[in-house]
Amino acid sequence: QVQLVESGGGLVQAGGSLRLSCAASRTIFSINAMGWYRQAPGKQRELVARIISGGSTNYVDSVKGRFTISRDNAKNTVYLQMNNLKPEDTAVYFCQASYRGFDYWGQGTQVTVSS
Repeated sequence: QVQLVESGGGLVQAGGSLRLSCAASRTIFSINAMGWYRQAPGKQRELVARIISGGSTNYVDSVKGRFTISRDNAKNTVYLQMNNLKPEDTAVYFCQASYRGFDYWGQGTQVTVSS
């Protein structure tokens, strides 16, 4: 099993930045892929960014050039650096891990961007 704990959400003005952190309960070397998803009110959860064990990353088009996913293997933590935030980025952000055929989720952290 993998426990995930997110932190770093909050309220920020448009154009501002936030960094989300996701601490995993096991070494992330052993985790196939980790990602950040978000869910806005009344909308489906969507993949924002993903990083696989080899280090490759991918992003949803709406955040390319603004968000960066990275990991610190020594801290078993994955980050999402979010720059130039927009009101449409407002959502609950969830950390996700794919491990041995199962998906694991954190509890989510709220990001609110005011215009």
